[in-house]
Amino acid sequence: MDKKEIKKVVLAYSGGLDTSIIIPWLKENYNNCEVIAVAGNVGQADELDGLEEKAKKTGASKLYVCDLTDEFADDFIIPTVKAGALYEEYMLGTSFARPIIAKRLCEIAKAEGADAIAHGCTGKGNDQVRFELTIKHFLPDMTIIAPWREWSIKSREEEIDYAEAHNVPLRITRETNYSKDKNMWHLSHEGLDLEDAGNEPQYEKKGFLEMGVSPIDAPDVPTYITLDFEKGAPVAFNGEKMSAKNIILKLNEVGGANGIGLLDIVENRLVGMKCRGVYETPGGAILYFAHNYLETLTLDKMTAHKKQELAVTFADLVYNGQWFTPLREALSAFVDSTQQHVTGKVKLKLYKGNIIKAGVWSDWALYSEELATFGEDHVYNQADATGFINLFGLPIKVQAQVEAKQNK
Repeated sequence: MDKKEIKKVVLAYSGGLDTSIIIPWLKENYNNCEVIAVAGNVGQADELDGLEEKAKKTGASKLYVCDLTDEFADDFIIPTVKAGALYEEYMLGTSFARPIIAKRLCEIAKAEGADAIAHGCTGKGNDQVRFELTIKHFLPDMTIIAPWREWSIKSREEEIDYAEAHNVPLRITRETNYSKDKNMWHLSHEGLDLEDAGNEPQYEKKGFLEMGVSPIDAPDVPTYITLDFEKGAPVAFNGEKMSAKNIILKLNEVGGANGIGLLDIVENRLVGMKCRGVYETPGGAILYFAHNYLETLTLDKMTAHKKQELAVTFADLVYNGQWFTPLREALSAFVDSTQQHVTGKVKLKLYKGNIIKAGVWSDWALYSEELATFGEDHVYNQADATGFINLFGLPIKVQAQVEAKQNK
């Protein structure tokens, strides 16, 4: 669509540096178009405070704040946990938050009769792909505006200059200008001193960590917790039934207090470069660990191994913004079929950044103490192993015999 034809734009709005200056920039560069800001609440808590006043002061006609927290937990987080999907150890906190926000953007754009959807993702990052692939799925003909791929601004410092020149209020300073993304699952930190892979993250510096403490500052006594699962999904924390969202929030509290879930990685971005980031995912780290612990008891060997293989593909799809694709949906169907008996209770000990196994129980356990015991048993005939090994090793034996004959 020609710029002159764009009269109404729906903007993915967080109130952060990028999206704060995009509102006046859109009005300056797109014929004073109407800008409708949309904030998807995926659990970023106090970051939503004062957004409406800020959005309108900088030129938005209105602000939608959409509570997506339960849907985010039930339809995006838990399916990914059940899949055991990790992207290079990263628990995909930003990755699966973008499709749900973009989905809501499309719904509002359609309802408002918008001409375009805009986002504040940079041309170097993964999020531009995640937003735009989702938009293409729901509104394939919608015009997409990505200011970072158009404007002359080259850095976050220049963004701050633009904000100050246009009287846009900011919560950051030039000294605390980390690039962050926060939701109910995680908090990411990028930029500043972290851009040098040789710099140790400032975990003990006041204000750096927001979801917990450094393991050094965690209590000197362990904390025990229990989690109950039904068909792979968490249903109770310390014996109390609650929603997946509330379990995640509880795990964030107890995990953060014990220094759990810190990850410092150099990851491979979709656009081809490597990027260094520090992630806080206290509740997520516990949930992944507990779910895997229960699966060791309830999944058979072949299913568990194939699921591990496919978890890499699942993680790639999520990381690369391909949530709304036939393959991701097919993999989720496979995962759900593997979770029919992943029901039981897990007990964990949390201590100074460590998650320690403290017990696991399930009525569907495939583990048999009677079969596995080193003591006397009456169910396993050890002599049976002779025939098994002879048959299992037959190809190796034949190969060796043939080679020996040919080498004479």
